Amino acid sequence: GASSGIGAAIAKDLVKAGMVVVGLARRVERVEALKSELDGSAKGRLHAAKCDVSKEEDILSSFRWIETKFGGVDVLVNNAGVARETTLLENDNTQMLREVMDINVMGLVLCSREAFQSMKKRSVDGHIVHISSIAGHKVIEYPTINLYSASKFAVRAITETMRMELRTAGTKIKVTSISPGLVKTEIIPDSMLESEAPKLEAEDIAQAVLYVLGTPPRVQIHELMIKPVGEEM
Repeated sequence: GASSGIGAAIAKDLVKAGMVVVGLARRVERVEALKSELDGSAKGRLHAAKCDVSKEEDILSSFRWIETKFGGVDVLVNNAGVARETTLLENDNTQMLREVMDINVMGLVLCSREAFQSMKKRSVDGHIVHISSIAGHKVIEYPTINLYSASKFAVRAITETMRMELRTAGTKIKVTSISPGLVKTEIIPDSMLESEAPKLEAEDIAQAVLYVLGTPPRVQIHELMIKPVGEEM
């Protein structure tokens, strides 16, 4: 989910911090366009790969390409997410409901699986970061993105389950869930963006990712919740 919003901000900040970043996105041209916002050698550290995380073959192909070109994955940031404007009980909305779960839940799990296998194969104590949401802690009373909260509650459970599996496997791989409040991005319905509710910027979340990645090996941030000042949730 590196083509816009939070994902784009994270990709830029990681590159500026010296990392080699592969931005997976359906709109690879937008990831390529991010290079114009980078200086000097940073441009050469950002790479785009076309990937629809709702499709397993796209994920497998992307991770194979990364292994061939770069050797493997040390850090994974699962940022791809959608919020389709439909209710749970609306008629003929099956495709929209499936898209939410396929991208927000299954895409996250499959990318995490492939990243873990890459880290394990090379004995890398890496880090998996899930960009979740405050909606994974409290159901948002908003009439048309009702499955979104369910998908983010699932991410909370998946994060804890993943942490248990990593510990059982005897690894020192970290997993962190970051749950922002309302962020000004294109995933948010216009009515919410136009409201007077306090909002975060995408760069605020990118800074949180840098923070969790910068912690010493003995420290694991389990859950990081970020709210704009004045938010009621």
